[in-house]
Order: sequence, then structure tokens, then C-alpha cells
Amino acid sequence: MFPTRPGKEPRMSSADATRRPGRLGVGVIGAGRVGSVLGAALRSAGHAVIGVSAVSEASRERAENLLPGVPVLEIPDIIERAELVLLSVPDDALPGLVEGLAQLKAWQAGQLVVHTSGRYGIGVLGPARAAGAIPLAIHPVMTFTGLSLDLGRLPDSAFGITAPSAVLPIAQALVVEMGAEPVVVEEESRVLYHAALAHASNHLVTIAAQSAQLLADLGVQDPDRMLGPLMKASLENALAAGEGALTGPVARGDAGTVVAHRAALEGHDAPDVRQAYLGMARATAVRALERGILSPAQGETILAALADTPGGGGAQGLRLGGPPDGSSS
Repeated sequence: MFPTRPGKEPRMSSADATRRPGRLGVGVIGAGRVGSVLGAALRSAGHAVIGVSAVSEASRERAENLLPGVPVLEIPDIIERAELVLLSVPDDALPGLVEGLAQLKAWQAGQLVVHTSGRYGIGVLGPARAAGAIPLAIHPVMTFTGLSLDLGRLPDSAFGITAPSAVLPIAQALVVEMGAEPVVVEEESRVLYHAALAHASNHLVTIAAQSAQLLADLGVQDPDRMLGPLMKASLENALAAGEGALTGPVARGDAGTVVAHRAALEGHDAPDVRQAYLGMARATAVRALERGILSPAQGETILAALADTPGGGGAQGLRLGGPPDGSSS
């Protein structure tokens, strides 16, 4: 299943000597939340983690907890010893790291070079590929804490993978060994793919935080307790039924409530919350209108209540529950 690298054999520790045939010596570059967990997952699958790079105190502690007994090494030493190099570094640092190591002639023919970035495909690994390395992009569609509990979440997750067709089965096998589902993403689609995931995950955190802030400002003692069941049910319903699960004043065409929401937010000292609410409400109204959840008259009225134009959002010139004055019914 996995290739054997030509040339000299990698150095092996006493722990590596007992690994099963066909298993790989894995080097982890970047003991962040993702790299340490994936290194541990590959180790659980029978591969031997031969070294990890960890600069900060937090990353060293993470490596010690998730990869006990694995030596902390310099990056060139890891690449020299590893059959599979796992690059788990920030997106902006990845191109320079790959190119810099190529200039040092560190990459080796037949070596698997795997990065975990969602943004990049295999193009960013071009300098390593030019040296004969095998490029793989394996991005976990999961949010990580850097704790052992993340290992239990991997079996429910997917990985977006990109690789040359001849070695795509290797990328798929690595993901399956970690208990997850491989999903092929074309090279030219990686950025849009990553934008979709960031929108779903990162912005959900922002929405939860903003909503909790408003509730806390009103004196609610435990906003998380109030929001948790609602947000979990909304997410589950949305994933099961799509936009058919949409509820609330926009979906009902209740422009009077939307106007009231806007007025309340404009009177509260939380401009980022107000901007986010208006932007998401507009997007919700447009999609509801396009999908027939709102009638054209309802959609026009809701969008008028949310407009940026002078007077937008006020009741003046707005016939609530119907189209704006002057429009056809």
C-alpha cells in the first residue's frame, strides 16, 4: 500500500523496531492542535512517529501529552529520518517552509510529503515534488482542541484530499487508517472548498459569541445554557432539511419584528453584532426569496427593512406584512 523510499534507510529508534511491516516512519513538523492529534492518530494506526518539531512551550507540552516518548527534533533531522513528513503549519508559513527546505536539498525521492492545509492543494509542494517527493494534501474537516478527545472525533469526520491520481489511493488509505472519510477535492477548488468550511465553522463561533454577549449584557446568567439547545437543534435541522428548516421572522415575512430587532440593535453598543445581524438577515431573506419560502412581496418588504439606504429599516414608507408603498401587490 505504501511506497518504500529508495536509498538509505531512515534511522530507527528502539520503539520503531517493533512496528509492523508496511508501516511508515512519520515525522511531524508543527506540534499544533492539528499536527499533534494527526500524529497520534497515525501512531494508533501502527505507524511510528520518529520525531516532532515543537518550538513553543505549549507545543512541547502538547507533543509530550499526545506523542509520549517521541523525541523533539530539528526540522532537517526529521526530514532526514522520516518516510512520511506531516507538515502542519499555518497556511501563510507553508510555501516558504517547503521552498526553504528544497533550497537546503532536504527533500528525498520517494518520501511522502503531506500537508494539512485546507487552502492549498499539492501545488504548494512543488519544490518537494521536484526533488522526487510524493505530494499529498490531507485536510481534516474538524475543529481541534489539541487534546486527546480530538482522537475520538476523527471517526465522525471527513478529510478533503488532493493528490496526483497515481498516488491518490495512498492519501485515501492514510485517512481511512485514521478512521475518517476521504473526500477528493480538485486542485483548483481548494480555496473555495476552504472558504465554505471556514464560513460554516469560524463564523458559527462568532455568531454564538455575539449572541451570548447580547444575552449577558441583558443580565442572563448562563447564556451558553440558553443558546446551546437552540443552536444544536438549528444545526441538526439545517443539515437534515437544508433551508426547509428555516424558522424565525425573516422566514415568516414578519417585517415588523425585523424592524424592531434593527432598532434594538441600533440602540445597543455592539456595532459588530448589528452589522453581522443585518448582513446575515439580508442573506437569509435573499435565499428564502429565491427558494420560494418568501413571496416576492414579503421578500421586498423584508429587504426594505434591512436596507442600508437612508430610512432603510424604519417603518416610514413601509406597509408591514405587504409590499412597500408604490409597488404592485
